[in-house]
Amino acid sequence: MPFSRMLSLPFFIAMAISFYLALMVDPAYASYVIPCVVVLVILYIFSPQIDWWWYQRSPPTLPDKLRAFFEQHSFFYRQLQKEEDRQLFHQRVALFKIATDFKSPDADTAVSEDLKVAVAASAVPLTFHLPEFLLPKFETVVVFAQAFHSPQYPHYIHASELFEEDGVLLFSAPHLMKGFMSPREYYDVALHEWARAFVLSFPQLNWPADDPQRWLAFPQISGFPAQAIQQWINRPDVELLSATIVHYFHFPQPFKAVLPELYGELEGIFQLEGKRG
Repeated sequence: MPFSRMLSLPFFIAMAISFYLALMVDPAYASYVIPCVVVLVILYIFSPQIDWWWYQRSPPTLPDKLRAFFEQHSFFYRQLQKEEDRQLFHQRVALFKIATDFKSPDADTAVSEDLKVAVAASAVPLTFHLPEFLLPKFETVVVFAQAFHSPQYPHYIHASELFEEDGVLLFSAPHLMKGFMSPREYYDVALHEWARAFVLSFPQLNWPADDPQRWLAFPQISGFPAQAIQQWINRPDVELLSATIVHYFHFPQPFKAVLPELYGELEGIFQLEGKRG
């Protein structure tokens, strides 16, 4: 059980008792009770950090059904050669899901667990080589039932976007799931937006410069023409670097054959050689 849940009931009970004793029975009790309450207040304030420390020491597990879901559909997971890497992926997906604030534009509809797992399993590969694998600037994910308008793109019904100012990623559920489950048939919008979040989180890395001619290489690597990717997302500013990272993760061998120098640059950042087959 998370520490915050264990703390909440004692916290409020102690608060009530302390104020009752101090104000209604005998003010002398205050010198004994109030310091204990102060300690509880401090613990309550820092309970999220304590929860996270506890989860990292005792990683949660996903239900078998959800674990089987991402094991079946995560291309990155299926490439991992070592059992310890696969176990690490399990743990990080579960932790990333806990650390992310999932929202639906419909207040009466919760984001389903399979969508949460798909979002988490799309993000984890990007930071798999890092000891700190969360992206703290981007902790909120909004999932729409269909492609959507937004204040940032009011004239486009689009499949995904990232709003940097609020640290929010937005997805159309059908586009998200199709790209996650069948990334060789449908462009993976979840990985695309998380790739952008990763780039924004680590701007100091030696990222390759954008070269518009690179769009012409993508059909040789993935079969996805530039126009098809742009129409699938349907924003006027689909990011070339994010699309490049998607191709690096989902099509490593043809990517390396077609764009070997660029593959080497991204490999220097993500360090996946030796982990995936």
